Amino acid sequence: MVTGGCGFIGCNFIRHILRAHEDWKILNLDKLTYAGRLENTRDFADNPRYKFVKGDICDKRLVHKVMEDFDPDAVVHFAAESHVDRSISDPTPFIESNVRGTCVLLDAALENEVDKFIQISTDEVYGSIKSGSFKETDRLEPNSPYSASKAAAEMFARAYFVTYGLPVVITRSSNNYGPYQFPEKIIPLFITNLVRGLKVPVYGTGLNVRDWLYVEDNCEAIDLVLQKGKPGEIYNIGGGEERTNLELTKLIGT
Repeated sequence: MVTGGCGFIGCNFIRHILRAHEDWKILNLDKLTYAGRLENTRDFADNPRYKFVKGDICDKRLVHKVMEDFDPDAVVHFAAESHVDRSISDPTPFIESNVRGTCVLLDAALENEVDKFIQISTDEVYGSIKSGSFKETDRLEPNSPYSASKAAAEMFARAYFVTYGLPVVITRSSNNYGPYQFPEKIIPLFITNLVRGLKVPVYGTGLNVRDWLYVEDNCEAIDLVLQKGKPGEIYNIGGGEERTNLELTKLIGT
């Protein structure tokens, strides 16, 4: 069972799983918000091993029924509000979806005795670092309502592992890019702006460094964690491609 499978990373993950595992079946539960679109799944929508259900992860009755009917071996939880700027404007949807929705899913997964629950998180829960890279054991210091909501979701996932024995695994990836990404994110936003002859918004000095991870590489890593990840563990997933925002802007511009 995949949540948020009509979104950017979720649809790429489903695509990867259907291609890599010929005997696996997938149920995709997605609310179809502005960034979760059916057209992202058009190429595999008719696959007999794939099923789509429109629904909100905060709808406890629906989530429990879907999970009971489908009886998944594993849940891979992508569904989330994910834009930092929007979280600053209004944190409420982030608390509702990212925290409350995750708790609803954890409860249903526990009740249905799933073999593994993969909580998809982000490296933004660590906050900022002046040099080097974060380790899974580093302290969490989220700097935005978005990253705070993802950190809170992680804490609930960990609590379900410790308290109830739910086999939870957490992944924290760096900045993803690739096909089907909604153009509010920096790479598709800059590309579409430049194609239209518009300016691109580089904040401050543009010297903040980000690590970039191609979405299909992330999906392969999540697949590996799904199969071999140890319950209770956290796995950072990075691309090893660090660039300042200014360097990235110049690369896209050329």
